[in-house]
Amino acid sequence: MWPAVSFSIATVLSCLVSLGWSATVTYDFNITWITSNPDGAYERSTIGINGQWPLPAIRATVGDQVIVNVMNQLGNETTSLHFHGIYLNGSPEMDGTAGVSQCAIPPGASFTYNFKVEQPGTYWYHSHAIGQYPDGLRGPFIVHDPASPFVDMYDEEIVLTLSDWYHESMAVLIPSFVNVANPTGAEPIPDATLLNDAQNISVSVEPGKTYMIRIINMGAFAGQYLWFEDHSMTIIEVDGIYTEPAETGMLYLSAAQRYSVLLTTKNDTSANFAFVGSMDQDMFDHVPPGLNPNATGWLVYDKSEELPPPALLGNFYPFDDFTLVPHDREALFENVDHSITLNFMMGNLDDGAN
Repeated sequence: MWPAVSFSIATVLSCLVSLGWSATVTYDFNITWITSNPDGAYERSTIGINGQWPLPAIRATVGDQVIVNVMNQLGNETTSLHFHGIYLNGSPEMDGTAGVSQCAIPPGASFTYNFKVEQPGTYWYHSHAIGQYPDGLRGPFIVHDPASPFVDMYDEEIVLTLSDWYHESMAVLIPSFVNVANPTGAEPIPDATLLNDAQNISVSVEPGKTYMIRIINMGAFAGQYLWFEDHSMTIIEVDGIYTEPAETGMLYLSAAQRYSVLLTTKNDTSANFAFVGSMDQDMFDHVPPGLNPNATGWLVYDKSEELPPPALLGNFYPFDDFTLVPHDREALFENVDHSITLNFMMGNLDDGAN
């Protein structure tokens, strides 16, 4: 699980950034196959970095130069890394979209990503080759901002990832998905939900503190509902854009979506509280018997107290993100000179595949 990290040096960093100071942040990623069993139900081959999974978070500060040295030692697959949500204006060759902005990295070869980050916020990185990232090649990408308008409103940061999880590999699922035998385009149904690439996780918190929780849906397909029992969240960022604070008891995150929220803990330690990530089953063509769409974690105030089971919900009432207001109050465009309409549909190719 991603640990809570305190950034008490924010004021010092802010001064350094204002003086034009920046750093070069370097990561060496050796990409290989490992074995994992994050839901405790099925052991499978998973793509790891430096022999580990879950993968490390990439962390930088606004203005930093980020260097990621990638070595592909998968042996049987190409790969790449895409930095989701980072614009990379002027350096599209660093975007990692194999077959679009770069050639995929073949087995035994290496590639160095080298770019400057100018955007604060919560992002993630993942493979952008052969539909590969649901096999495990995805992790948080956090860009800290000493000049954030909310920097003085929280004590510590926590990173929380949500994702769906498949027991079968993408090398098997994708050909069966894009196939003449699947003319309706029914997507493969995930086998489990993960929180921080695990289940039944504990997040230690202290009473009377405010935490900024960076939430990322790193899933392949399923949207996720998220709620913390008996605690409210205040939204302050979505997809790298600061927002006016907005309070809610539940979020809905589409695949690849990110939120940052403020959560203030209670002033006593007499109980621990469950939080739940739940896959949106309305997206599924069918719900397999026995599928558990939920993963549970706990805000742990006292390790000696019980971890209560989460309450059952009959309905979901997530925050309507259309009501969010950007913090900079940039106005919407009012007059359109030319409108282009794109119509999309699910169809079949000449060979019958969807």
